[in-house]
Amino acid sequence: MHPINSVKGAITTGVVLAVLIGICLTAWSGMAVGVHVARIDRWLHIVSGVAWIGLLYYFNVVQTPGLAAAAADKGGPGGAGVSKYIAPLALVWFRWAAVVTWVSGVFYLLTGYGVGSTTAIVGAFTLQEGYRTIGTGAWLGTIMLFNVWVFIWPNQKKILGMVPATDDEKAAARKTAGRASRINFILSLPMLMCMGGQSHGLPF
Repeated sequence: MHPINSVKGAITTGVVLAVLIGICLTAWSGMAVGVHVARIDRWLHIVSGVAWIGLLYYFNVVQTPGLAAAAADKGGPGGAGVSKYIAPLALVWFRWAAVVTWVSGVFYLLTGYGVGSTTAIVGAFTLQEGYRTIGTGAWLGTIMLFNVWVFIWPNQKKILGMVPATDDEKAAARKTAGRASRINFILSLPMLMCMGGQSHGLPF
């Protein structure tokens, strides 16, 4: 089967291509080719973060308004297909991308700052000088991860019928999940500024 014809094949092909390009660029620069754990982790952090925040933006900017429009269109096809097939799959990628992003971010604090200890983690999460920007981003990401697993996912299971819930419980779940998702959408903007700013302009 052609790799482009499946999600797994496309991911595998992209990873192999990235590794080959990384090897070529490393050799071209004159550096020794080897396994650089911090670089691999940072790459994983970026890729999983793009997946997480991309889906967060999809939910807030596309799916939620789209389902509201579908519900208001009394003669239209409705949003059952999205709720049954798309939303559950998107939520699988969404919640696990959040976990991988957070874990790889903490691991990068361990390995990526050349400290070789917990100094960067402590510095970031206590907002010490030199780590305040990345620390602020880490705290925002932690709040967002908490919202995903404590507020969004349990309530989405009720909304999508994965767990039993009355109509009133579903209505309350929609409100809670929607509010947590919108808060994450808002927090993502300063979080991304802080994540990029640590290395590019805001290393405080």
